[in-house]
Amino acid sequence: MNDVLPLHVRDLTVRFAGLTALDGIGFTVEPGTVHAVIGPNGAGKSTTFNVLSGVYRATSGTVHLGETELTGLPPHRIAALGVARTFQNLALPPRTTVADSLLLGRHRLTRAGFVAAGLRLPAAVREERAHRERVREIAEFVGIADQLDTATGALPYGAQKLAELARALCMEPKVLLLDEPVAGMTADERRRTAAVIAGVRDSLGISIVLVEHDMGVVMRLADEVTVLDFGKRIAGGPPATVQNDPAVIQAYLGAPDEPESAA
Repeated sequence: MNDVLPLHVRDLTVRFAGLTALDGIGFTVEPGTVHAVIGPNGAGKSTTFNVLSGVYRATSGTVHLGETELTGLPPHRIAALGVARTFQNLALPPRTTVADSLLLGRHRLTRAGFVAAGLRLPAAVREERAHRERVREIAEFVGIADQLDTATGALPYGAQKLAELARALCMEPKVLLLDEPVAGMTADERRRTAAVIAGVRDSLGISIVLVEHDMGVVMRLADEVTVLDFGKRIAGGPPATVQNDPAVIQAYLGAPDEPESAA
């Protein structure tokens, strides 16, 4: 994989028609670590991801990958600089084979032009062969190599989520944004996916920004955690520290004098 760079988020603010969705948040994703962004529903997690991937434009603040500023760039430019993303909802073409779906992730790395590929010129054929071999390697890494010829829509849900993760890895990213990667999975699927994510960090050295509601997965995987509530950063640090922070406990469970909210 490519050299990994730190991701710096500084004083990020997003407003929509007077509503402040993010209010001056900041954090740093160190190279080769898993950084979780957590918080109750409506805390600003999805907005953060949408800014990092270029879907939303920040009102103020900056995002840098190493020395390169990403703030305000369109999604395809951010992807070309090495930021890949998965989504809460599956975004795979259901009738396309897993191999061809993963090959879509190699698009930014393809050098052969449309005409050369269409005419099957030797250079284009060699390049496609190399990309398909890389697809097979990544599929092997995430554990779906035996399903490359299967239509993605025919895979079990957990395998579809792994295929989407594999497609993001096919982009050879420096930073991987994982939006609720284990949502809706069985316990076995969650364990399998968490092991793959740990392998992405430990074996491939890719930095990961993780949004996930499963706190067990967060606490096992994350090196650092940023906690948001109502668009503001209320805590940050190692998982054990954040887990016992009074502000975090209150954000998730409500104040002690609010038994109905806590229930």
